[in-house]
Amino acid sequence: MTSQTHWDAIYRNKAPDRLSWYQPHLTTSLWLIEAAAPSRETAIIDIGGGQATLVDDLLARGYRDLTVLDLSPEALKVAKCRLGDAAERVTWRVADITRGALPAGRYGLWHDRAVFHFLVTPEQRTAYVRQLRHSLVPGGHLVIATFGPEGPTRCSGLDVVRYDADTLAARFDPDFERMSHQFETHHTPDGKPQSFLFAHFRRRVDS
Repeated sequence: MTSQTHWDAIYRNKAPDRLSWYQPHLTTSLWLIEAAAPSRETAIIDIGGGQATLVDDLLARGYRDLTVLDLSPEALKVAKCRLGDAAERVTWRVADITRGALPAGRYGLWHDRAVFHFLVTPEQRTAYVRQLRHSLVPGGHLVIATFGPEGPTRCSGLDVVRYDADTLAARFDPDFERMSHQFETHHTPDGKPQSFLFAHFRRRVDS
């Protein structure tokens, strides 16, 4: 089973609000994004956005240059249907973030909630950071969330990597400066607590 077929099957067989990472609104991500990029002209890409409502809330807040990337076309199909005509105001990309083609120097903010921790090999993580550096402008912002030190070791049938603030920052050194971080307990639809680490980094202008 390829990664795409794995995720397509998950999205096809579970309602959006039964997925373990479901939240009706990504409140922490929204707060960090608005603080880092107050201009509604900022080009934002949401990595692994899938069926998440972040794009709905960013549109509602007036952001006008939004891209949602996900490995699963099934997930993006749900998001497009939910948005209706507003989906035409969003750029949709089906791609593996470690391999897909992205435009150079295109984005002012890169958001990732719960993709990076699925990259369990050094090669995958190196490819991810290479894509990030390729597409994010110098001085641009990275808002990222991963499982924290007390988070699960597996998710959706796959191994994951847990991070504390320092080990996550080390993945992006020396090109990114850590601006802030915080821990949050997410409760799955079944009520299970999961530790998440949210962090905001800024790409150094000279990197």
